Amino acid sequence: MQGFGNRGWLAGVTLVSVLALAACTAPPRVPAPVEDRASTTMTPSAAAVPPITTDASGKPLPGIENYGKPGYYAVRPGDTLRRIGAETGQSWQNIVRWNNLENPDRIEVGQVLRVIPPSATADPSGAVTRPVLPPAVVLPGGNGSTASAPVPSAPAKAPVATGGDEDVGWIWPASGSLIAGFDEAKNKGLDIGGKAGDAVLAAADGRVVYAGAGLRGYGNLIILKHNNTYLTAYAHNQALLVKEDQSVQRGQKIAEMGNSDADRVKLHFEIRRQGKPVDPSRYLPTR
Repeated sequence: MQGFGNRGWLAGVTLVSVLALAACTAPPRVPAPVEDRASTTMTPSAAAVPPITTDASGKPLPGIENYGKPGYYAVRPGDTLRRIGAETGQSWQNIVRWNNLENPDRIEVGQVLRVIPPSATADPSGAVTRPVLPPAVVLPGGNGSTASAPVPSAPAKAPVATGGDEDVGWIWPASGSLIAGFDEAKNKGLDIGGKAGDAVLAAADGRVVYAGAGLRGYGNLIILKHNNTYLTAYAHNQALLVKEDQSVQRGQKIAEMGNSDADRVKLHFEIRRQGKPVDPSRYLPTR
């Protein structure tokens, strides 16, 4: 399994945008999934042609004029606002506001949504980045199996912090032994062993942008956004102790280790820098 659970992490999970607006005061609702099939990842090409431009009645899909533009996301089959928020590092409540959605339970395949704050500037590379869900996860037939990855014998040290987003102050998210190391092709993070119920800690100060079990292959998953550059993910927990939009402190217990959607008790931990998976061993302190 790559990515969270060792299946390629969201090619999806890139651009990490500012959570500029406060969360809605209304209790969270889990929007209903869409059912039809349309586009996948957005591309920056101005010549990109969406596979679907109108709904069943022939009306243009909402936001279709923004298809292919940086900072926008085309709704895919099975998407919900909660899942899109997790994939783009935003709260789904903010996405509702930025797109003036009257009913967050109704989104259409092919509909194009703004997924960065109106005041933010998208990455000039253009691709709407995806912090969590790799294409492999949404394809049918995934069995959640885990492929071991080699443990690096002498991992390179983290780059010297230069302040700002780089000055995160990482700690290890669990105290167990390393059972699988980072491998760009096979394992997008680290697998840390332990026993059921062991503490899973926030690796740095941040805000919860996803907490749930809706992303197949990850089990009970938490995603933290630390700043505009870094996200972390904590997969296969047996219990989640934090909620979406909650602020957490470095070292705070956010979950209990488990084996949800995994073949053994472990924590699968990833660090994403500007959406790209990086070797956590380069950032975490020596132990």
